[in-house]
Amino acid sequence: MPETPRGGRFLRSLVRRPATVLAGAFLLLLILMAVFAPAVAPFDPYAQDLVGRLQPPSAEHWLGTDDYGRDALSRLIYGARISLMAAAQAAGLALVLGLPLGVLAGYSGGWIGAGLSRLMDTLMSAPSLVLAMTIVAVLGSGIRNAMLAVGLVMMPRFFRVARAATMDVRHETYIESATALGCHPVRIVGRHILPNVMPPVILVISVSLGTAVAAEASLSFLGLGAQAPAASWGSMLSTAASNIQLAPFLVWPPGIMIFLSVLAFTYLGDGLRRSMLRSRNGNDV
Repeated sequence: MPETPRGGRFLRSLVRRPATVLAGAFLLLLILMAVFAPAVAPFDPYAQDLVGRLQPPSAEHWLGTDDYGRDALSRLIYGARISLMAAAQAAGLALVLGLPLGVLAGYSGGWIGAGLSRLMDTLMSAPSLVLAMTIVAVLGSGIRNAMLAVGLVMMPRFFRVARAATMDVRHETYIESATALGCHPVRIVGRHILPNVMPPVILVISVSLGTAVAAEASLSFLGLGAQAPAASWGSMLSTAASNIQLAPFLVWPPGIMIFLSVLAFTYLGDGLRRSMLRSRNGNDV
């Protein structure tokens, strides 16, 4: 009986995990909602109606209105754009900086690995949110600077995972054979080390995306991220907190979306990692 291709094993393992499929479907729906926000949102998220401010959910405004009379559902839909783009920017920056530095430290070792490790340990020694707030305070408020700060804070995660995975395989026989044959280190890293590094890195990417969503919401809640009148889940929470006595219903939509997004990213990353390992090893993980 012919062996099942690795891609087939990967897909079969992936669909056998309902939580992963459900998380992926939710994130896909969230992305589509963000992309087609102008067509999906029932109202202009920036249109103010001071007469209809802080209205409870109704047939016209399904999630109510905020303190400026803006439709909460429309702002929630447009807020997905800022939250997802901000998360992608932060996780992408952390990946681009942390992965190559981690592979370099794990493959080279010596003073290069020790020096990079000490630098990352220094970054990790400070509380993440406090460090991000300090960077934003230096660079200035705004979603771009906020995500730059979050990306720098998350960089040590990718570094440590990539370094540990590289150190696990750098003394394997096939690595030593490739070195003895005169293969260039870049070729060895690309052909032999990165495929072994990617499964744990994929999990870190997914978890970091969820962390970045929560971090963006935290910084925007404090007024250091998305600036008014931009619609983001963090700024919506800030508005809801300011009017908690008059309109407690405003807290739930952005809070639930942040929670579900973080949870979905975590489940998706874990499922992808397990499926990749099973497709490579031929057994369940």
